[in-house]
Amino acid sequence: MKEIGTKYVDTKVTCACGNTFTVKSNKSELHIETCDKCHPHYTGQQLSTSKKGNVEKFKAKLEKKAA
Repeated sequence: MKEIGTKYVDTKVTCACGNTFTVKSNKSELHIETCDKCHPHYTGQQLSTSKKGNVEKFKAKLEKKAA
């Protein structure tokens, strides 16, 4: 019988920073630009900023017009 499914193998992932780890994929090797060890959001180099929501912006606009 012919196999029609994708065959998954252990895949070595190499990041541009040099970090390597293993995942399952249909390829034997992958190269990526960023990973959890070098991405600014995960390393704490990028600060998360909270933006005002649409409701708060609308309320501020109404208050400004009323004043």
